[in-house]
Parts: sequence; structure tokens; C-alpha cells
Amino acid sequence: MTTTTTANQQSKVITHLLNGTNTTMKSIIPVAQNVSKPQLLTEPPIVEYGVLIGITGDIKGKIMLSGDPAVFSGIGGVMFGMAVEGEMLVSFSGELGNMLAGGIATIIVNEGLTTDITAPTVLQGSTKISGYKKAIQLTAGFENLGELDVMFLLDS
Repeated sequence: MTTTTTANQQSKVITHLLNGTNTTMKSIIPVAQNVSKPQLLTEPPIVEYGVLIGITGDIKGKIMLSGDPAVFSGIGGVMFGMAVEGEMLVSFSGELGNMLAGGIATIIVNEGLTTDITAPTVLQGSTKISGYKKAIQLTAGFENLGELDVMFLLDS
């Protein structure tokens, strides 16, 4: 396999991940939203609050959601019609990450890519994320709630 073929395949995988993210976000979060164009991260991200989910199979790496806890809480409030705080917020944040990663995995299987996801890990406190080869970030803005960063931390 040539380097060009590998680069083309990786580009297609990334496109499927990003398209799957947009589709899944719109289907699970019932709020007007605007998703930025993806950007390549050159520095390891520092997360104050977020969710990390591993990806295995044809795609190896992690999906990470990062944002202010109030944004996660607001999304939970819109989805469930009640305030999501304290331990419920931690649980909901992990489940939101799970729904996003599961939705992406379901969508990309239609593109011939087999993946599986790990259980979510909720990150609280200043955490520098490293241990990946390429990081791609997009930002989803939710009307009247704020923004969440979605990062793909790819191992190859």
C-alpha cells in the first residue's frame, strides 16, 4: 500500500467521522446548532470538563467532548426537561458522550468501517490530553446554551 493510498484512506475515514458527528449531534440534541469547520490541533488540548471515549476496530483513537459543565447541564435540561446537576450531571455527560460515539459508530458502519467504543470516562479538573498521532477538533454551538468541542484523537 502506498503512502498516497494510506493518506487517501485516512482522509475518507476522517470525512466519515466528521459527517457522522454532524448527523448524530443533530439527531440527539434537539437545539438549533452550528458546527464549525474542523481544524487540526497542533498542541495537546487541556480539558477542564469533558468526556473521553475510546474507539477500536478499523479506526483507533478516542472521541472527546469538552466544554463548560453548564453547557452539558443545559443540553441535559433541554433533552430531559429538568435540571441536570451534581452526580446526575456527571452521569449525563458520560451518557451524552456515549450517545454521540455510538451514533457515529452506527453511521460509519454503513461506509464499511467496523468500530467499537469503550465506556465513557468523565474528565473533571485541568487535564492535558496526549498519546495520539493526530487531533482534529470541531466546535458545536448550541443556541442559548454555549459550545462543546468535539475532538478526534487518532492513533494513526
